[in-house]
Amino acid sequence: MGYIALVICFVASILLTPVVKKLAIKIGAVDQPNNRKVHKKIMPRLGGLAIFISFIIGVLLFLPDTIAAWPIITGATLVTLIGVLDDIYGLSAKVKFSGQLVAALVTVLGGVQIEFITLPFGDKIEFGYFAIPLTILWIVAITNAINLIDGLDGLAAGVSSIVLLTISGMAISMGSMAVALIGLIVFGSTLGFLLYNFHPAKIFMGDTGSLFLGYMISVLSVMGLFKNVAIFSLIVPIIILGVPILDTTFAIIRRAVQRKPLTAPDKLHLHHCLLRLGFTHRQTVVMIYTMSGLFSLAAIIFTRATMWGSTLLLFGLLIVIELIVEVTGLISENYRPILKLVQGNKVKK
Repeated sequence: MGYIALVICFVASILLTPVVKKLAIKIGAVDQPNNRKVHKKIMPRLGGLAIFISFIIGVLLFLPDTIAAWPIITGATLVTLIGVLDDIYGLSAKVKFSGQLVAALVTVLGGVQIEFITLPFGDKIEFGYFAIPLTILWIVAITNAINLIDGLDGLAAGVSSIVLLTISGMAISMGSMAVALIGLIVFGSTLGFLLYNFHPAKIFMGDTGSLFLGYMISVLSVMGLFKNVAIFSLIVPIIILGVPILDTTFAIIRRAVQRKPLTAPDKLHLHHCLLRLGFTHRQTVVMIYTMSGLFSLAAIIFTRATMWGSTLLLFGLLIVIELIVEVTGLISENYRPILKLVQGNKVKK
């Protein structure tokens, strides 16, 4: 059933995206180019609406007990509505954050919570009332992490697709078939949109898409990966979401050091650094896809390894992350003039 749902949502998204594109242009939901953005012409956004509608179609067709999923559907609808209003009118960061909190609260009060973790020897740590703020923090954090990486054609949609496929596959292996089904529905909807969003993009997903995908990924990871897992496996969702989490973490640290507001935009995200190093738009996106895929593969290996193996893998990942950060930063800051000179010589030749 899951694969049929995937195909139907994929086709629905392909058919709906051109309709949403015309709607975005008609109502003025367009993205203007500026010095912080990569694109050079006016682009229709609101593309996430096609992903959301395809998701709703999939839920209505393939989830017989739709009432049981009402907290997820309600939260997804709320966060998508915030995204639609932002894409059309432009909302303040406080309003968007408040909307995310409300969506997360509805979902958590509906029963989607990180209630406990299982220790290696079988004991449990119950979070009790702390489960509510802990889950809200996770949902809001991941929602914003996906939102922040939406800076290049196909980047957020592609990374989200990799993450959703990984979560769905792991949910199947753990017997969480409902989580896997919802994950495949969102995956199919996102993949259909990606055909129009990959470079050169014909439409952007906007905050409508990035907030919806971030919300769904965070909720599915709570339902499918945090439940009934050992304490070391608590790190699995974080590994799967390694690229957006790292990018967001470094953005927060960077703005704190520079004493700027956390919502202040800049051009120092991972994709911006790779572009400055001389990689093309498409090469940069594919490189980040590869990084995301490696993190997903590491997460799968992590769940199959022994405790000592998991520990070694975790330390290995941390070393790789540190090397990526240091090398990228070093080349980007110190060798940029050399790269420009080399590129200039290539042009002359």
